[in-house]
Amino acid sequence: MFGTESSLSMFLNTLTPKFYVALTGTSSLISGLILIFEWWYFRKYGTSFIEQVSVSHLRPLLGGVDNNSSNNSNSSNGDSDSNRQSVSECKVWRNPLNLFRGAEYNRYTWVTGREPLTYYDMNLSAQDHQTFFTCDSDHLRPADAIMQKAWRERNPQARISAAHEALEINEIRSRVEVPLIASSTIWEIKLLPKCATAYILLAEEEATTIAEAEKLFKQALKAGDGCYRRSQQLQHHGSQYEAQHRRDTNVLVYIKRRLAMCARRLGRTREAVKMMRDLMKEFPLLSMFNIHENLLEALLELQAYADVQAVLAKYDGWPGTCNPHGITDISLPKSATICYTAALLKARAVSDKFSPEAASRRGLSTAEMNAVEAIHRAVEFNPHVPKYLLEMKSLILPPEHILKRGDSEAIAYAFFHLAHWKRVEGALNLLHCTWEGTFRMIPYPLEKGHLFYPYPICTETADRELLPSFHEVSVYPKKELPFFILFTAGLCSFTAMLALLTHQFPELMGVFAKAFLSTLFAPLNFVMEKVESILPSSLWHQLTRI
Repeated sequence: MFGTESSLSMFLNTLTPKFYVALTGTSSLISGLILIFEWWYFRKYGTSFIEQVSVSHLRPLLGGVDNNSSNNSNSSNGDSDSNRQSVSECKVWRNPLNLFRGAEYNRYTWVTGREPLTYYDMNLSAQDHQTFFTCDSDHLRPADAIMQKAWRERNPQARISAAHEALEINEIRSRVEVPLIASSTIWEIKLLPKCATAYILLAEEEATTIAEAEKLFKQALKAGDGCYRRSQQLQHHGSQYEAQHRRDTNVLVYIKRRLAMCARRLGRTREAVKMMRDLMKEFPLLSMFNIHENLLEALLELQAYADVQAVLAKYDGWPGTCNPHGITDISLPKSATICYTAALLKARAVSDKFSPEAASRRGLSTAEMNAVEAIHRAVEFNPHVPKYLLEMKSLILPPEHILKRGDSEAIAYAFFHLAHWKRVEGALNLLHCTWEGTFRMIPYPLEKGHLFYPYPICTETADRELLPSFHEVSVYPKKELPFFILFTAGLCSFTAMLALLTHQFPELMGVFAKAFLSTLFAPLNFVMEKVESILPSSLWHQLTRI
């Protein structure tokens, strides 16, 4: 025992300061080369080389199973970037499930003092109103002429006052000249119809409860239905009448949809589902309003999962058709609602009995594989949603406009669908166990894509315009640096600092090194002393000789 200590002490005393300089310099160089390689590999493939080797080769030897290996087959087309559809500018969509300004957004402001809507978002709504609720012939109808100015008003009170003024116009009588005799004229007197768009504005912005909004929308429905029927008869008499009919159609569809949403808010879900189905049947070509997303949410509330699957089969189109290059057709309407609802239905079939430990031992069944694949698809489409569903990030009121695949869409989806995920036993647990793994498989850099076109790089800018300033906007795909890269960077920095100090103060660092090694071997020396005191000296002498 004492011979071992003396040998170690002799070895340390023979080391010169040049040895410590060479040792620390070599260690710094090696760790720096490893860091450079790890960083290059991460930039190119989106993962750590050491981590990938440990997961791919060491984990199977230890009995683990990579749950996400099945998804690798989906990436066969990942390198065919030249055949991808070019990504245009980020398009902002009207939120199919937007709330009511007076009854919900304004009430939030009264309670919290915060503005849930940005000026940019409200300005987009004003543009939508002008597009859908006005036409070039509005100057022929006084009430519509007033509303045309009302939609452009920035001041909410000015808009509401203009809507009341438009409703009072119907007291004015108009005269239609009908010649009966060449020498005389008879004047037919009639009342102007109520202004449907004025009721819409009051229902959206003046009503302080959903019940009040519903009453105003019912009055709007009577006025809007009459205008629609009149313009329907005259739509083929010229471009002016055709524009009026298109406007009246938009007004009628908007009113019926908002009435269905009022019924849904007031708990009359079955009535809301019927109204939505009738509306989709009456106006099947108006898919731009995305009424099917309202229907999906209401059906999930009723737990009518078979009906939900039928709607998805019509509007999802997954896995879809492939073009001649083998790339999945991306022209079909996709949204977070569609992708995550499909994932929820697949998860529902296995989530109640799913166990990560059991799955790692026996592997994934076919149903579990389908559920994981559906979650992978949903996460690739919009990677912001899981943190809201798992309540890792606070929800806010959804904006009136959303950016598909952006944080705004994730908020709008999770705000209404979190309850549906909670209702399915084990669904959130399955999402929690799989979403991070599937998120790591999102193609990196951003120019690549597996199941969808490349992730738009303009989402962060658009979401910051749509979402209020008090909300921290999620920025994805922004992958966190793997542990091994951080560890290698720390090791490289530490060894580089040691090399610098050893070069400047070789003798002092030599003393520190000897003290460190002595301290490091102190526990070993203590254990050896205890063993020597317990074992007989003759036996210990024989063991040391061996």
